[in-house]
Amino acid sequence: MLHRYYLALDLVNDEALIAEYEKWHTKVWPEIIQSITSSGIAQMEIYRTGNRLFMIMDVHEHFSFEAKREADKASEKVQEWERLMWKFQLPLPFAKPGEKWILMDQIFNLKEQIK
Repeated sequence: MLHRYYLALDLVNDEALIAEYEKWHTKVWPEIIQSITSSGIAQMEIYRTGNRLFMIMDVHEHFSFEAKREADKASEKVQEWERLMWKFQLPLPFAKPGEKWILMDQIFNLKEQIK
């Protein structure tokens, strides 16, 4: 069974930087893909409107944000990718220091409304 998470992050509001960020995501480094899939993430999608990003993650039961964070810290290639991405990314105004992607809370579900 998969569990779904939704996350948000902003980009620097600069058209050239946003275009460059999107270009990086057309051919993500294989080590980053391996890091994502080996952590238990089955599917990941990122959408953009303006400079706001929205991520959907479908994860396996064994997935843990804490374990992913620790594995990322231990990977030089992931750390290199993260340093590169910070050039483009802005934390949301309410993010804690060093925090990037913020989990979103569901506030509406149509299926629950029409039971």
